Amino acid sequence: MFPRPARRLPLTAALLALVGSLAIGAWAGPRDAAEPHRPVRITPVPSAAGTSTPLSGYAVQSTAKVSDSAAAVSSPGYPARDWYPAGPRSTVLAALLANGVYADPFHSTDQQKIPRADFEVPWWYRADFTVGDTRQRTSLDFSGVVSAADVYVNGRQVAKAAEVTGAYTHHELDITSLVRPGTNTVAFLVRPNDPLKDLTMGWIDWIQPPPDQNMGIVRDVLVRRGGPVALRDAHVVTELAVPKLDTADLTVKARARNDTDAPVTAEVAGSVDGTAFRTTVSLAAHETKTVTFSPADTPGLHLTDPKVWWPAGMGGQPLYDLDLTATVAGTTSDTAHETFGIRDVKAPLDSDGARQYRINGRKLLIKGGGWSPDEFLRWDPAYVEDRLKYALDLGLNTLRLEGHLEPDEFFDLADRHGVLTLPGWECCNKWEGQVNGGEKGNRWTDADYPVAGASMAAEAARLRDHPSVVSFLIGSDFAPDAKIEKTYLDSLESADWPTPVVSSASDRSSPRLGSSGMKMTGPYDWVPPGYWYAKREGGATGFNSETSAGPSIPTLDTLRRMMTPAELDTLWKDPDARQYHRSPSPVFGTLKIYDDALAGRYGAPTGLTDYVRKAQLAQYENVRAQFEAYGRNATDQDRPATGVIHWMFNSGWTSLHWQLTDRYLDQNGSYFGAKKANEPLHIQYSYDDRSVVVVNNRPAAAKGLTARATLYDPDGTQRYDRTVTGVAVDGSGAHGTPLTLPSSVSGLARTYLLRLVLTDAHGAEVSRNVYWLSTRPDTLDWDGTTWYHTPTTSYADMKGLASMAPVPVTATATTRSSDGTATTTVTLRHGGSGRTPALLTDVHLVDGRGKPVLPVRWSDNEVSLWPGESVTLTATYRTADLRGSAPAVRVSGWNTPERTVPAA
Repeated sequence: MFPRPARRLPLTAALLALVGSLAIGAWAGPRDAAEPHRPVRITPVPSAAGTSTPLSGYAVQSTAKVSDSAAAVSSPGYPARDWYPAGPRSTVLAALLANGVYADPFHSTDQQKIPRADFEVPWWYRADFTVGDTRQRTSLDFSGVVSAADVYVNGRQVAKAAEVTGAYTHHELDITSLVRPGTNTVAFLVRPNDPLKDLTMGWIDWIQPPPDQNMGIVRDVLVRRGGPVALRDAHVVTELAVPKLDTADLTVKARARNDTDAPVTAEVAGSVDGTAFRTTVSLAAHETKTVTFSPADTPGLHLTDPKVWWPAGMGGQPLYDLDLTATVAGTTSDTAHETFGIRDVKAPLDSDGARQYRINGRKLLIKGGGWSPDEFLRWDPAYVEDRLKYALDLGLNTLRLEGHLEPDEFFDLADRHGVLTLPGWECCNKWEGQVNGGEKGNRWTDADYPVAGASMAAEAARLRDHPSVVSFLIGSDFAPDAKIEKTYLDSLESADWPTPVVSSASDRSSPRLGSSGMKMTGPYDWVPPGYWYAKREGGATGFNSETSAGPSIPTLDTLRRMMTPAELDTLWKDPDARQYHRSPSPVFGTLKIYDDALAGRYGAPTGLTDYVRKAQLAQYENVRAQFEAYGRNATDQDRPATGVIHWMFNSGWTSLHWQLTDRYLDQNGSYFGAKKANEPLHIQYSYDDRSVVVVNNRPAAAKGLTARATLYDPDGTQRYDRTVTGVAVDGSGAHGTPLTLPSSVSGLARTYLLRLVLTDAHGAEVSRNVYWLSTRPDTLDWDGTTWYHTPTTSYADMKGLASMAPVPVTATATTRSSDGTATTTVTLRHGGSGRTPALLTDVHLVDGRGKPVLPVRWSDNEVSLWPGESVTLTATYRTADLRGSAPAVRVSGWNTPERTVPAA
């Protein structure tokens, strides 16, 4: 995020999913109950060469409670009595939460009750594994230690914390000489984490930071078995012919390493897409050589009609498999497997200096959100996949990971679903401590450069074959200096990094890479919808790497789960109150800017329910405007928009800001505003020049469309109506402007409604969009702009919405289920006899207790209906999430009384 003063405070997917489901402390998504206390499983390790087995879990305990020696603790048979079981990827606090030591830290201020002093000393992580024989070589392979650890095996130290340091550094420790038949023990003495001092992970101002600062082991520790020759670093370099996409050249690389004291000859054989290849390599004692297969020696690696990988909505997501085997004297010594995709990514700077991504030769407007893991780094593949599906449901194509680079399975899922990712290092701590001016984060010492280089090398090797990864940002708020940049670029080049490397996420340059082509001009707090249309600051021009109007108040269901009645009372009554669930930052500690705008535009809230319903209108209109402005301006000749990352997509805990979906996966006005703005064929209103625009995000052109715009007073009195036929719009993000609304309309109320309807050549409605507007505009004080917002000196008058008469909306619903998936179909009908429309009618799927069924994907929601109109919506979800009860739908809206109807 933007450099600013006083800002932030301190395997395979299937196997790992199975291990995760069985492991102690594994997290089964957004729930509140702690898991039962169970003993730690001993991990059986097969003898076969080429196997990699993740440890299935640990026993953990504070060194403040363990007086025994490291040799004793790390020896088989050590009685780890009163230790806590932990999963295979677990921070200390995640383990304690799973064991019920503390109350739900996402509720109220309960996290403040967890004593931080408990995590200022090292903690032991101890695991046992069994080996049937010792004829094969054995090694420990791991990364994800936060922040450093001494490592012991069977009573002997095999690595020191000075060597095993940094969350992203990769380590392989040869433990062959220590392994014995039967039970073996590995123990990590994990040091406390301090993101200001260590090259690890921090939370900046996103959430209240966890008391343990995520100390622990958050990725798998693998026990590898192999013969004399190991295969490492297997990957495929792809070169796709652009723009024809009719051929692709593949180059397969791997390192063959002789782990013995004698010379050895190995045969390395492999296959890709039915093409087999092999070679013989001679290795001196402990020698490593790179083995390469290319079209020059293997013609089958020159593919004709390759299966090209595309982002979702642009094509399919085919993947290829690479398999390699090293044999010595006819016996398997090691194996390697990689999955990869074929695609081409370029991101040149346009004539205005903005970074413009091209996928397989086609321009792409990056529309994304900032990704957050769970606050305690608990990994749940189903929960992650649910959020990725939400991103696609919203019409997003990209997720930005500022630090917190998720496990391999995250990128596997992104590959499968066609979600682009922008990983990179984080700001405001040690990662940018050398270059971030007056912000927090210690300056680097000579010892930090090798850690940074090793971190970059490890992440490059891990991510390079994932087609979903389209860049790496080696800086966030600040670009690296020459020495740091060289450290990173040398590692990336050695790893055959295939996609653009960006100097920073802000408008900064580094010596070799030059300009980032991105901007980080905010806002991060409330601005009015019209802000986004100005081609300045955070408005819709160039590539804005992180921005939003800040607060995103959840639904009442979520608010009541995360806050006490007293806290909820303060939420709507006191804008100056510190909100624990917003941010530890002094800048973002309250909701004052947001609350003042809410009251100024919509009227002072009369209660919690009124506050929340006004918040949903405000969030819907603002998020919609943000994405609509960037979508409209993407094909401009003058300073086009090339990318926007909504800050953020989700939150790692129960939050009041920076989220399109909340921790529990409930959907509020922010969610449906984004979904509306990003629909494939979309009609929208422009706040800057009153134009009505049709944006076509489909690949093919659209013809024979009809656009209609109608203005109404809040009571439904029609004041203006115009229809334009024969509208045609090219595809791939092009837009057309069928009409512009007049600057004034006789008799129009100060607060008024605009209904836009787009129909196809057959008269079927393909897009509907309803705005609430005012003849009195929001007025921005551009000269008063700060790094986090632009002040509003006078507000648009939306208070006329309060005069809208209550309108009954009837609902009928049915549900069908198949193969574990349920679909509820809901038909809403305006049931009133007058002229008043039903504004922003929300439908929530609920179970027999009236609790939301989540996650759920709606075809549309928060819809507005005029008298006589009806609409049919569908909701898709897992049948199991009903928990055995019959489904129902709860209908409510701005001026629609709440009611719940059965949906069985």
